[in-house]
Amino acid sequence: MIDNSVRGRLVIRTAVPAEAEAVAGLMVRARSTYYPDGIPEADADWTTRWRQAIENPDAHVLCAVDQGRIVGMASFRTPPDSAADTVVLFQFHVDPDRWRSGIGTALHTACAEQWRTDGKRTAVLEVHAGNHRAQRFYTRQGWIPDPEHPPAEGDHHLRLRYAVTGE
Repeated sequence: MIDNSVRGRLVIRTAVPAEAEAVAGLMVRARSTYYPDGIPEADADWTTRWRQAIENPDAHVLCAVDQGRIVGMASFRTPPDSAADTVVLFQFHVDPDRWRSGIGTALHTACAEQWRTDGKRTAVLEVHAGNHRAQRFYTRQGWIPDPEHPPAEGDHHLRLRYAVTGE
């Protein structure tokens, strides 16, 4: 697991339970930018959910920290119903105030390094169909539409795939 990865003044490391509130706040700020009618489950206890995710021994929650402030986060794991060499990127957010500053690219690089270390060959994610900014970011990182899961009529999310090993 990544303990600390320094990229300039940015530190990417494993989140700790005490940071659940900051991680939840970042997620809500970022998701609010692409859900025009409000984020799903807006009244959920996101701090508790993030604390559980951070404490889950089968999951990884990485955070990008700049000058003591969490400015990015990524959450991934291999669900029990997935192939052992496949990882699912469940959440990936950069603080909207810091978009286009290189944080997302550095965080994605750290994720890919962890996936290689863990022996993963493929990563998958679902991105909101209306979140074109995120779709462009993922395309730049090498993600492609998942040929095994093409979007169906009325889908609100697109499934993307990433070859971890570069194959």
